[in-house]
Amino acid sequence: MHTAVLTISSKNYGAWALRGWLMARLAGLEFTENVISPDDPAMKAEMLLLSSSMLVPALLHEGLKVWDTLAIGEYLNERKPEAALLPADAKARAHCRAICGEMHSGFASLRGSLPMNIKAHFPGFKLWSRAQADVDRVKAIWTECLATYQGPFLFGRQPTLADAMYAPVVTRFLTYDVPLDQACAAYAKTIMALPAMQEWVAAAKAEPDEIDELDAEF
Repeated sequence: MHTAVLTISSKNYGAWALRGWLMARLAGLEFTENVISPDDPAMKAEMLLLSSSMLVPALLHEGLKVWDTLAIGEYLNERKPEAALLPADAKARAHCRAICGEMHSGFASLRGSLPMNIKAHFPGFKLWSRAQADVDRVKAIWTECLATYQGPFLFGRQPTLADAMYAPVVTRFLTYDVPLDQACAAYAKTIMALPAMQEWVAAAKAEPDEIDELDAEF
C-alpha cells in the first residue's frame, strides 16, 4: 500500500506538477496521484500565473505535507539517498542546486511566451527577444553541464533534480520547435526517452481538452 500521495494538476499544461512528479519517480517513491480539477483555483493559478510557489504539486508522505517543488526535491533526496537526486561531489552538488534555483525563480519570459502544452506543436514559432534570451540561457546551462559532467544527463550518468527541473523546458522546446545544437538535441532526446517521461506524455495526450484559456499565448 502506498504511503505517499502527490497532488498534481494537468499533465498537459502543468510544468511544476511534472517537476514534482518526475522527482518522485526518479526517487523510486511509491505514490498515488491526486489530480485536482481544472476548475480548482490552485490549478488555474499554477497554469495562468506561472508561479513556482503554488501549493501544486504537494507531497503527503507519512503524515507530512511538503509543497514547493524544490522542497519536495530536497525532501526526497533526504528520504531516498540511494536515488542520488543530488550529485555526490560537493562542487557538483552546489552547481546542481544553483541551476535548479535559477529555474525555480527565473525564466519568466520563457514561461510567458512558451507555456507548456505537450499536445500542441507550433513549427517555426517566432520568439520575442526576451524569451530568446531565456532560451539562450537554458541552452548555455545545458551545454556547460553536459561538457563538464560528460552527460547524458546534466550531472553525469543518471538523472538528478536538475533534469527534473528542466524536463518541462524540454517539452516546451519540442512544442515550439526551438532550434537546438547537437548536444542539446541529444539531451532533449535523453530526457524524453526516460520511461517516466514517456508515461507522463502518454497521460498528457490522453487528457481531455478542458482548459480552453490555456491555448492562448500569454
